[in-house]
Amino acid sequence: MSGLSFYVESEVCGCWAQGSSGPGVYSHAWTSYNRIKTMHEKGLNMKITVISVGKIKEKYFTAAIAEYAKRLSKYCKLEQVEVPDEKCPESLSEKEEIQVKDKEGERILAKIPDQAYVIALAIEGKQLTSEALSDHIEKLGVSGKSHIVFVIGGSLGLAEAVLKRANYKLSFSKMTFPHQLMKVVLLEQVYRAYRIARGEPYHK
Repeated sequence: MSGLSFYVESEVCGCWAQGSSGPGVYSHAWTSYNRIKTMHEKGLNMKITVISVGKIKEKYFTAAIAEYAKRLSKYCKLEQVEVPDEKCPESLSEKEEIQVKDKEGERILAKIPDQAYVIALAIEGKQLTSEALSDHIEKLGVSGKSHIVFVIGGSLGLAEAVLKRANYKLSFSKMTFPHQLMKVVLLEQVYRAYRIARGEPYHK
C-alpha cells in the first residue's frame, strides 16, 4: 500500500470510528488525498537550496546535516552551497565589518538564480511557527515557485545587498546562534515543514 493510499484509508477509518458514514466521509477523504498528493508532487519538483558562508568542519554538525539531507531527499531536491568566508581579524571597525559582509554578499548573490525565491535568515526577520513555515513553503509550491533559496550569513551576518534581494526574511530567534548550528536547525525545520504539510507524524 502506498503512503497516499494509507493516508486516505486512515482518514476514512477515522471517520467510521467516530460513527460517521456516507458520501461526506469519502468526500473528506478524497479532499485530504488530493491535498497530500498535490503537496507530494509539488514537493518532489521543488528545489531547495541552502547557501551558507564558510565550510562546516565540526563532525557533529556535518553528521546532523547529512542526516536531515537524507531525510529531505524523499520530499524535495536539496542543494547545499558553501561560499568562502572572508578572512579577517576578530576586532573590526564598523566600516571593516560592512566590507567583509559585502564581499561575502557578492559570493552569495553570485550563487542565486534570477528566478529563485529567496528566504534570508536574519535576526530582524519574521518569526514563524513550524506550521506557518510549512504553510508558507506549501503555498510557494502551489503558486508555481519551483526553487527556494535559503541564505545563512557568516559570523557577521548578511550584507545589505543580500537582504534587499531576499523575498522574505525569516528569524528563528532574537538570540544569536552559530551559523553552523543554524544550518542544522533550518534543515530540521524544512524537513518538519514537509511532514506537517503531508499530514505525517512529527514531534511537537
